[in-house]
Order: sequence, then C-alpha cells, then structure tokens
Amino acid sequence: MKIGIVGTGALGGWYAALLAEAGHEVHCLARSDFDIIQQNGLTIRNKSQERIVRVASASPDAASIGPCDHIVVTIKSTSNHALPALVTPLLGPATVVVTLQNGMGNVEALAKLLPVERIVAGLCFVCINRLAPAVIDTTLAGYVRMAAATGPINSAVETCVAIFSGASVDCQAETSLESVLWKKLCWNIPFNGLSIAGGSITTDLILANPALNERAHLLMKEVQAAASARGHSFEDTHIKRQFVVTVGMGPYRPSSLIDFMEGREVEVEGIWGEPLRRGLAAGVKMPETAKLVAEIKARIAARK
Repeated sequence: MKIGIVGTGALGGWYAALLAEAGHEVHCLARSDFDIIQQNGLTIRNKSQERIVRVASASPDAASIGPCDHIVVTIKSTSNHALPALVTPLLGPATVVVTLQNGMGNVEALAKLLPVERIVAGLCFVCINRLAPAVIDTTLAGYVRMAAATGPINSAVETCVAIFSGASVDCQAETSLESVLWKKLCWNIPFNGLSIAGGSITTDLILANPALNERAHLLMKEVQAAASARGHSFEDTHIKRQFVVTVGMGPYRPSSLIDFMEGREVEVEGIWGEPLRRGLAAGVKMPETAKLVAEIKARIAARK
C-alpha cells in the first residue's frame, strides 16, 4: 500500500516506521523534520532497543506525495483547520483516511473532505513520545482500536485493522466509534487535564497525591455517566484498569502536558470541551469536568 502519514510527531513517527518495516510505501508529510527523515530515516526506541527505519519519502508538500491508498492523520486536533490543504492532495477516488487523533470532532472535520464511509477512527492506548526530530520512544506500545466514522464495522475498518495488525500492532475493530471514544476519554480527561491543572506534573505524581487521585476517579465517573446517557455504557472495571495501567507508565508526561510546557496550543476542545458539551446535552451533570476545563484555560492564559 502507498500510505501517507500526516504529521510525524510521536504517533505519526512510530506508526510510519512500523508500517514501513512491514513493507508498505510510506510517505511522511512533515512540517519541520522532513529533511532529517528524508536523509537519516526515523529512529525508534522501545525498551532500550533502537533501530533506524527508512521511509519512501518525507516532504512538507502534500502535492509532491500525491494520491495514496491510505492516509494516517496524526496531527493535533488544534490543527484541523489545515486538513483541507494537508489531506486533499493525498486523496484518490478510493483513498481511506484513518484519524489517530485525540478527542472528539476529528471525524466530523474529515467528513468535509471525503465520503464518511472511507473514514476510520483509531484510538491509541499507548505511551509514545517524540524525544527529538525523527526520534520516537515508547514505554508502552499498547494497542489501537478502530471503528467506522459512522455505523458498524465496514470494509474500510477491516482493511485498516489488517494493515496495522500486519505491522505488529495490537489492533482490533470496534462496533461503535463513540463507545471507544468515551473509553479513551476515561483516561485522557483526568490524566491529561490534571497533569496541567496540578502544576505541570507527571502521571505518577497524580497517583501519589490523594486529592488528585480522588479527582481523577470523580472525573472518570462523570465520563462514565456521560457515556451511559448517550447509550455507550462501560463497566467500573474499565475505570479501575485506567489506574492500573497508569501505575505501569511511571513518570509519564501526557501529550497535553508536553504541549502546555512547550508553549503549543492545547487540545482543549477535543479532549474536554466537546465531551463536556455532549454530556451536558444528554442531561448529565459534570461539575468536576467543568471545573477542570476552567483550571486548564486559566493555566493556559497565565502561561501567555
């Protein structure tokens, strides 16, 4: 397959390398490190093991890459306004687009560019960081769950799952996108948020602080209630698992904390704003989430 990777941050770089190793023709649409990738390849690290992977090309110009069989979108949702310029030149008559972005609203942005039945949403339950340009490190390869943009599992989802599974990724199909979105937000809302609101701290410090630990649990219960009100219930065992998994991450810096500390735009709307609106619209009271959103916005305002 000819695969275009839109964005070569942590997720984009990691999956670009794995897909290239699996034999696909991978082209990276990169904003800043395209020259390093083109000349030296991608350096990926996992449990102290390091290897360099070459891709077919890396460029800041989508037109130079041209139409692809598949497109993997990994840019931050704060850059969704740029999707027409980034994605349209890569589209062919049957191109399938996979979004691996955080939060809600990404499928809706892509649906303006191509038929919805050719859009697949993937949720990555991983710990992957970009240490330097073209250098990607993982402490938890985790898994990916994919769903159709709308409706049940379709051929586009099945093909994408097969491609990622063939690249040694633990990837499975889910019957409902919104269901898996809420499950992912069960971790993202508390831990991405409290890492900022708690004073730019890593996840281990959240767990070690009784007050923040309790807030994380309350936030997860609100996410659970919102998901249930919208017809996508999940069990308490999923909440418990989020804490167990986070213990294994060690002193992990969530992606939103990295964006915050490096002065970049934080995905406030996708991770907190839109889920809060959907929960409230379903009649669920979400005071802890609303409080967290206000704290995050205050921290961002103070940073400026």
